[in-house]
Amino acid sequence: MKNRWTFVDTPAKLAKSEKAIRSAPIIALDTEYDSFRYFREKLCLLQVQTGEMTWLIDPLAAGLDLSFLGDVLIDPEILKIFHAGDNDIRILKRDYAFGFRNIFDTHRAASLLGYRLLSLSMLLETHLGVTLEKKMQRSRWDLRPLSGEQLDYAALDTAHLTGLYRKLDAELHEKGLEKEAKRLFVGMAAVVWRPRILDRSAHRKIVGYAQLTSGQKERLRLLCRWRFEKAEEINRACFMLLSDSQLIGLAQLENASLQKIAGPGLLSAEGANRFGPEILNLLK
Repeated sequence: MKNRWTFVDTPAKLAKSEKAIRSAPIIALDTEYDSFRYFREKLCLLQVQTGEMTWLIDPLAAGLDLSFLGDVLIDPEILKIFHAGDNDIRILKRDYAFGFRNIFDTHRAASLLGYRLLSLSMLLETHLGVTLEKKMQRSRWDLRPLSGEQLDYAALDTAHLTGLYRKLDAELHEKGLEKEAKRLFVGMAAVVWRPRILDRSAHRKIVGYAQLTSGQKERLRLLCRWRFEKAEEINRACFMLLSDSQLIGLAQLENASLQKIAGPGLLSAEGANRFGPEILNLLK
């Protein structure tokens, strides 16, 4: 099967994709998101496969109204195929308030059937003789432009899902497991995104905590809470804002000043300029 795809980043391309997606009885879906660099996962690409075409929809492109997908995803007459789609569904619900009905998840189905190797690449190789290249999995999906290699990779994640669905669905019926599978899929469609909650004991788990004085431990607690709240505010991964070792170093500072917190192993000059006053207030 040829890997055909269209990158959708303009209203004109979106209108073309909408026509194909609305008329398809079966669609396969996947997303690319960044949960490494961001506090909240950032949706970077939405793949929707119809027939032999995969529409690579750019949610970061300006002027795209994806609301029509809400009609498709909730339509009980259109089958939506995912592979381990829990997080895809959560993120789409969070960002667009979409609802989901009539889904089939190949990961859930394979698990119910007793398969031990449940990755998409292993299931495709086992059932369809297809080998997936996964080297682009952790590439920078949040940056533009995306490379042709990235888009090829993204399209392949859905290109064979319908074929895999047909194989697994036949096995479910053969073994009388279709009702149990449907129950699992209904439960999966009901998942919701939940915000992260501050672990109030997180500071105690940082390497070096036990060696701190009581005053330093309290400063570390305040710094740890500040890092969590600031990371949430600016949607940046906690470790990219301040590492654990930086927190320990700041907590150990005596008579802290803007000059001191920009010292070796602590904040960069940019970080001290941006966050210095807030951090100094915690270190008093």
